[in-house]
Amino acid sequence: QVQLVESGGGSVQPGGSLRLSCAASGFIISRYAMSWYRQAPGKGRELVADIPYVGGSTNYADSVKGRFTISQDNAYNTVSLQMNSLKPEDTAVYYCKAKFGTGYWGQGTQVTVSS
Repeated sequence: QVQLVESGGGSVQPGGSLRLSCAASGFIISRYAMSWYRQAPGKGRELVADIPYVGGSTNYADSVKGRFTISQDNAYNTVSLQMNSLKPEDTAVYYCKAKFGTGYWGQGTQVTVSS
């Protein structure tokens, strides 16, 4: 059974950092592309970053380039999102997605950036 569990969200002041993690079970992340999405209140879900399963390069939304870094740890079967220099507009629920079949989503983790 495929399962994705996000963690690491919370509240932080502008300029702060958070590290989100997505623990995967039921499949091996190194065999599939993985992504982070976010959904702010009243807005649609948007792609933040993704990492290919083989070759290629990571991809980032323009709004987070230079501030966010996606990575994966194959030993622990996790995908992480390091978020630095956070801004209030980064406030959203962040979701992990496994890109195979019809796609699998985690339950999301809330990130709030506010002074």
